[in-house]
Amino acid sequence: MLDEWFLTDRERGNPASDLSPSTEGNSVRALVHGADYFARLAEEVAALRQGDHLFFTDWRGDADERLGPDGPTVGEAFAAAVERGVAVKGLMWRAHRSDVGYSETANRRLGEAVRDAGGEVLLDQRVRRAGSHHQKLVVLRHPGRPERDVAFAGGIDLCHGRRDDADHGGDPQSAQLAAEYGDTPPWHDVQLELRGPVVGALDLVFRERWTDPRSLDTDNPLSWLEDRLRRVDLSADPLPERPPDPPATGTCHVQVLRTYPAIRPRTPYAPRGERSVARGFAKALRRARRLVYIEDQYMWSPHIARLLADALRRSPQLHVVVVLPRHPDVDGRLALPPNEVGRVEAIETVQRVAGDRVHVFDVENRDGTPVYVHAKVAVVDDVWACVGSANLNRRSWSHDSELSCAVLDADRDHREPTDPAGLGDGARVFARDLRLTLLREHLDLPHDADPDLDTDLLDPDDTVRAVRASAEALDSWHDGGRRGPRPAGRLRPHRPEQLGWWTRSWAVPLYRVVYDPDGRPLASRLARRW
Repeated sequence: MLDEWFLTDRERGNPASDLSPSTEGNSVRALVHGADYFARLAEEVAALRQGDHLFFTDWRGDADERLGPDGPTVGEAFAAAVERGVAVKGLMWRAHRSDVGYSETANRRLGEAVRDAGGEVLLDQRVRRAGSHHQKLVVLRHPGRPERDVAFAGGIDLCHGRRDDADHGGDPQSAQLAAEYGDTPPWHDVQLELRGPVVGALDLVFRERWTDPRSLDTDNPLSWLEDRLRRVDLSADPLPERPPDPPATGTCHVQVLRTYPAIRPRTPYAPRGERSVARGFAKALRRARRLVYIEDQYMWSPHIARLLADALRRSPQLHVVVVLPRHPDVDGRLALPPNEVGRVEAIETVQRVAGDRVHVFDVENRDGTPVYVHAKVAVVDDVWACVGSANLNRRSWSHDSELSCAVLDADRDHREPTDPAGLGDGARVFARDLRLTLLREHLDLPHDADPDLDTDLLDPDDTVRAVRASAEALDSWHDGGRRGPRPAGRLRPHRPEQLGWWTRSWAVPLYRVVYDPDGRPLASRLARRW
């Protein structure tokens, strides 16, 4: 049954990596919201002692981002760990320059905060042109105490704007988004806390990148000069010896999925790239029968939408529920249309196949401010669940470096329907609980809900009816001038942007080349193969 949902080693298609196809005996906990994740991270980092390891990768990090209302900051927590004798190593995307809206300066400052304490953070530009390192991973190892090993992987960066909670008032240390999101943009996101043998696999993911012998240097002359003036560390020091994998501690099988682009000089651990995120999703979607639940920042690539459309054609009972941001994170006459057009094309692609079985929503807080959905979550038939850094677009599936974890719990969920897809796989505890946790928040149900309160959310058809009814009631309340009590719930039917032919004529090519590029080898592109 595992091979029907997870990729085999051959299907992964990257024999150069020593990463195992999957691990079993793991415990996995979903941390919904940055505030919950940051609190757990601060607690685990504070418990590290001399000889322990703290390895991390990130797209953006802010040294002054507070992990709790009263701190410590990311820089303080990691520096204090170094001072206690912890081996702290980090890989931050080198990023484009801050004067064009990217995070080079912020990432450099976090690296300097760790370096000044005696740790080592490298700014990594071993990416495809116009690409990025988008993985968000923290691995904490305790040699001699493997039962304490833990890793955090998902969609949440260690930076401004992420420390929001279930009320969605936004992080006081805000990140700038489009004006519709206000001064402290509400932020919805998910990170996994993982224990067990999978921590060893994620440790290997970090070590493969760290020991890559290719140059870290950049081809930007201004950044190159700044590196020389600042005496930036461009060579990786040896890592401490890799500890044995931690012992089994739970019931979850976990498959680590990655994206690495085809690039020259070739990546030693993925010489033809790796697209196991794409292949893992494609395999799971081929088995979908009743309900695919998705939360995604973009959902903007028709190439990925075709896989959903194929699933809808195969299974006449299948519904697809998608939760995404109401507005892109940017605005402006030139930047906005390419962000909009990909999402419009993706939604149109699936709705043409089965418009009555595709349900797209966005989220707002109780004040009516849109919530920026940054989560990258998928649950298929309450069996297979995936959380990570990879969005449902071609960039994440082929061009940038990404890291996601697919989870298949050995524990069956005994609430009816016990086998919603009818394939004999049975609903699984982790996948169903993740979906219910997210929907309880979106529908304003208690977070610690009694299982009996989930009656309307267990069966796929009942779920669709409940979600649609809640969203339509809130939409009607807004359309009626917001008179009377506000209905429970935070979802509203998503209304795609209306883009004229002229806008599409220039925005579509720009979107496909710049915003959603293709990092596959030419042969894979021509064969339309991931």
